Order: sequence, then C-alpha cells, then structure tokens
Amino acid sequence: MPVIQRPSKPDLYYEVDDFTDPWKNAPFILLQHGFGRSTKFWYRWIPYLARFYKVVRADLRGLGRSGKNFDLADDLHANAYIDDIDAVLDAVGAQDAHYCGESLGGILGMLYAAERPRRVRTLNLVSTPIFLDQDFQNRSCFGYPSWEEALRAMGSLGYAKAKNQGDRFAADTDPGLAQWFAEQQGQSDVEVLIAMHHIAKRITALPALPRLECPVLVLMPSDGPIVTREQEALFREHVRDLAVVKLPSRHHNLHVTQAAACADLVLHFVAQHDGIGCRE
Repeated sequence: MPVIQRPSKPDLYYEVDDFTDPWKNAPFILLQHGFGRSTKFWYRWIPYLARFYKVVRADLRGLGRSGKNFDLADDLHANAYIDDIDAVLDAVGAQDAHYCGESLGGILGMLYAAERPRRVRTLNLVSTPIFLDQDFQNRSCFGYPSWEEALRAMGSLGYAKAKNQGDRFAADTDPGLAQWFAEQQGQSDVEVLIAMHHIAKRITALPALPRLECPVLVLMPSDGPIVTREQEALFREHVRDLAVVKLPSRHHNLHVTQAAACADLVLHFVAQHDGIGCRE
C-alpha cells in the first residue's frame, strides 16, 4: 500500500494507475478529491485517462486512508495542503503534473498552481467554486443553528444523505450511486470534516487567479448551485488562459454523474497541451 511517511506530519495515502506504453515516459495527472471524499471517488475516470497518462490519486490528510495524526486546529490550512501535494508528486517522481481537482480539491489546485507554477502543466477544475458563498453555507445547515451542529447531530452518513438530496444529485440519479456516495463519505471522521469546513469557508482562490500561468479548464454545471454564473464571471475576468465547458446539470457532482464526459474533456485538454495523441 503506497503511503508517504513523514516526521511530525500525517501519513499520505496515494495510488498510481498506469497503463501507458513503458517506452513513452507519459506525463502525470494528479486527481484530487473534494470535501469528505477519497481516492475511491475517481474510479470512473481511470479507464479514460490511465491508457495515456500516469494517473495519481491521493487522499487528503485526515480523509480516506491518509493519516489523522495531526492537530486539527493548527495543522489544517492551505500551506499544509500545498506541502502535501508536493510530497505526493515527489513520491511518484513527478517533476510536474497536470492537476485535476473537484470542488474543494479544485480550490486547493488553484492555490497550488499559483504557488508552484513550475509543477503544474495544466489546471483542470470540476465543479470548483472560487470560494463558498453564504447561500451555500446556509443551505448546509438543514434546520440546525450551524453547519457544525448539523454534522455532529446527523453524523457523516446522515449528513451525506441529506446533501445528496439537496444540491449534489438530481432526482433521477441511479440510487445505487447516491447510496454508495453517501456510504463512502459516511466513513469520514466528523471532527475532521468540521475542521475542513472551517478552512473551506475561509479560503478564497480569488487572489490566486491572476497568478495562474498554466492553461485552465473549468468544467461546471450549466445551472449549478455552487459554481454560479457570478463565479464564472470571476474566472473569465481574472484567468488569462481559460476554457470553460458547461455540462447540462443543476447539481454539483459532475465528477461522478458525468464522469465519462468530464474525463474525456480533461484528457483532450491536457493532451492538446502536450501535443500527444489520446486515441488508438
């Protein structure tokens, strides 16, 4: 099991999926999951990407199979996540990589690309807001006085199910997918999620946007509840090298509900940047 062990820092779990031709020395794509999720949530993408790119998936600290041996109050912040991404790329021997993040994973990607421009070949954002607006935070309380109280009262699984019925999935979504999604997120530690939310609601990637040197692809719902038209306008105003693709949806979780379309769009975007073929 590939685990990065570091003195005085949490262990980081990662996986590499590589079905590329060994003589071609293919570039890397790093897939970074969002809030309360793990490497497992990318499984639908792997068949599309791993034939042409070395695909790295990593669990954020405190989630999935990564370690929880850190101080939630002091050791969960943007610079810690940037350090973790460096550690993952170093562990797989990647001098640079295409970065693809969904939701919070995309926010971290914008911060990382601004701070480490030489390590990011392209930045690919799936259902990624620049910041979490107040409407989103209000929708996440489910009748409780605060988001934190809702999560503690409902637990990770109960909260995930409530979010699924809210802004994550359409009513006609495969019930098996929605149940699996909730069960996976339901394994997350409540206190880790609360600490992550405190960070997520304070982080804004807006100052990072003008500093992005790499090409940026934004995949967003056509009428989504989190990546709104106002946020789209900010992307267009501040990012120099930008492509935006809207997929028909009123819900957030494009990376699982429209995985094939998203993976194909990302594959062609990064392959065009590299000047390589992505069809056989």
